[in-house]
Amino acid sequence: MKNKEHEDKEMDQAEEQLVKESPEEQVSSENLGKEEVVSVEDKLTAEVAELKDKYLRLYSDFENFRKRTSKERLDLITTASEEVLRDLIPVVDDFERSLKVSGNHEENSKENEGNFLIYQKLMRILESKGLKPMEDLVGKPFDADTQEAITQIPAPTEDLSGKVIDVVEKGYTLGDKVVRFAKVVTGA
Repeated sequence: MKNKEHEDKEMDQAEEQLVKESPEEQVSSENLGKEEVVSVEDKLTAEVAELKDKYLRLYSDFENFRKRTSKERLDLITTASEEVLRDLIPVVDDFERSLKVSGNHEENSKENEGNFLIYQKLMRILESKGLKPMEDLVGKPFDADTQEAITQIPAPTEDLSGKVIDVVEKGYTLGDKVVRFAKVVTGA
C-alpha cells in the first residue's frame, strides 16, 4: 500500500511540475506537435506526387504497348500472305514469258487469248491481295531501295546515264514493303 501511495505522490509531483512550466515552454511543445503534423503532411504530399508520377508513367507505357501491338497486328494481317505471294511470283514470271513467246506465233490464237485471260485473272487476284508490280522503271533514276542493278552498260544517250535502261525481272511490292526487288540494267 505504501508503494501505491508513493507512486501517486510522484505522479502528483510530475503534474505540478508540468503546470509550473512557463507558457513559452507549453507553446513550444504545441509547435512541436504542429511541426510533426506539417512534416507528416509533407511526406504524404510527396508520396502522393510520387505515386501519381508512377501511375502516369505506367499508363503511358501501357498506351505505347497497346499502340505498338495494334500496329504489329495490322502489319501482320496485311502481310500474312507475303510468303505465299512471294512463292507465286516465279509462276507469274513464267506465265509472262509464255505469253510473250506465244504472242509471236499467230497459231492457236484462241488458246493464246484464253491463256491471256487466265493471266489477267491471276494478276487481279494478286493485286486484290495487295501485290503490285513495279511499273515504268525504264528511263527513271536507279533506286537502290527498290531495285537491284545486275549490270551497267554504256548509256546510249547522256540522258540515260545513271538511269534504268532495261528491266530484266519485275519487282513487286506488298503495301509499302518490297517483296521482290526489280532486277535492272543501268546506264553508265
